[in-house]
Amino acid sequence: MQCREKVGKDPEVVVSTNAGGGILTGTARGLLKAGAVDTKNIAASIDLSGLSMASDTQFNKKSCTTGHTGFGVPYSTDPDHSDVPRSAARPLRYIDRYVTVTQGDVMYATELLAHLEGIERGPAGNTALAAAFALAQEMPEDAVIVASETEYTGAGKHIQPQLAFARQNGIDIRFGDPDTEDKPGVNLILPKDPSFLGVKEADLRHFKQSRIRKAMEKSGVATPNDDDLKFLAEEVREDVAFVKETLGL
Repeated sequence: MQCREKVGKDPEVVVSTNAGGGILTGTARGLLKAGAVDTKNIAASIDLSGLSMASDTQFNKKSCTTGHTGFGVPYSTDPDHSDVPRSAARPLRYIDRYVTVTQGDVMYATELLAHLEGIERGPAGNTALAAAFALAQEMPEDAVIVASETEYTGAGKHIQPQLAFARQNGIDIRFGDPDTEDKPGVNLILPKDPSFLGVKEADLRHFKQSRIRKAMEKSGVATPNDDDLKFLAEEVREDVAFVKETLGL
């Protein structure tokens, strides 16, 4: 509604930080309720591939508390593995595109926001902002891109204690090209200038197929009926044919 008041149209794109899936799901449902049916929902997570969230040692090698693939991928492909019977956060029902950024990208975006706008946020809270900075360069000049996210700076989430914690855990922090040099758990590469902020495409089709297979496995159903197939199709925002193809039916 604010976008309509300010620029007279709906945003072309909303980028939401994706971890547990709540922000993206809630944002997408709000857009649909407002009638913004043509607005694309892009999920953004910090790429922590290779780090296990189940390992204390590897867990301490990450430099962002949330907004990363350690939450974003498992909660997208298995939303009900949290501590509730059925989670309301089901991001694959709404995602049009899934991109990742690096820890260095979000640290850099955090400093940019603080210096240019005087707004201090926790680094993970700038995941969508870092992605939006890169994605905006693909879009026409008059297009509108909105960053949807939340992250406070307390509880050790300010950029300085997070960088200090990284150094204490042997992480190599330096400026360079995050796209080619980033290795989660080994280094934290800050972009050497704003042109090095970028995104990588995540395999959304793979995530959808993983969600379907996990749902079947957890249900214990050997042969899905028509209602099952319809549910799974809605769950991943595809048609029944996609579900059947995934399950080899």
